[in-house]
Amino acid sequence: MSRLILPEMPEIALQLRRSARARRFSLRVSRIDGQVTLTLPARAREAEALAFARSQAEWLRRTLAAMPDVSRPVFGGTIPFEGRQMMLVPGAVRAPKVEDDRLILAAGEDRLGARLEAFFKHCARRRLQAATEGYATALGRPFKRITLRDTRSRWGSCAHDGSLSYSWRLIMAPPGVLDYVAAHEVAHLAEMNHSQAFWDVVERLRPGYGPERAWLKRHGGALHAIRFRD
Repeated sequence: MSRLILPEMPEIALQLRRSARARRFSLRVSRIDGQVTLTLPARAREAEALAFARSQAEWLRRTLAAMPDVSRPVFGGTIPFEGRQMMLVPGAVRAPKVEDDRLILAAGEDRLGARLEAFFKHCARRRLQAATEGYATALGRPFKRITLRDTRSRWGSCAHDGSLSYSWRLIMAPPGVLDYVAAHEVAHLAEMNHSQAFWDVVERLRPGYGPERAWLKRHGGALHAIRFRD
């Protein structure tokens, strides 16, 4: 995809996406990382796309201003872990340790982000593996494997060969939200679409998933706004 810069907002790079299905211009701001995508019909001119985007500059400013602020973990601060705000505390530990509402890690501010990321990935893999196995057994459909990524556009995905991929940042969300995403991706083993039949499978695996799905839409951007590395 090519990029377009608005003269009114030079700090924002719009990703241009041509679509044979598009009949009009449209702007979309990702709830996850704030990326702005401008979709245009396949034969539309970039000059027309720029004019449309400039007409929406005020809407873009308001929408981007509402995005969560980027933050970095620091000792004495807090970070979400399994839906709880945990205080980051330095200590004489070889591996991260959870004590009540404290997350104790080896001292060294320069390594804090990397240590946290490694710990979160470890916990996420364990929880997602267990959830995926449980839902796959309930559905009666095997999966090939799971992988963890730091994806920006989606929380999980299912490939046609039965491989499942998840964002390790799900470990920061409440456990029920992580379970919902696992149920969602396992449901794709039966329905590789988002039809009503697919959502019926999700409901069967994870009854009453609505609030968990809504939580992710409402708070997911804040999880992606945490920067663990430069």
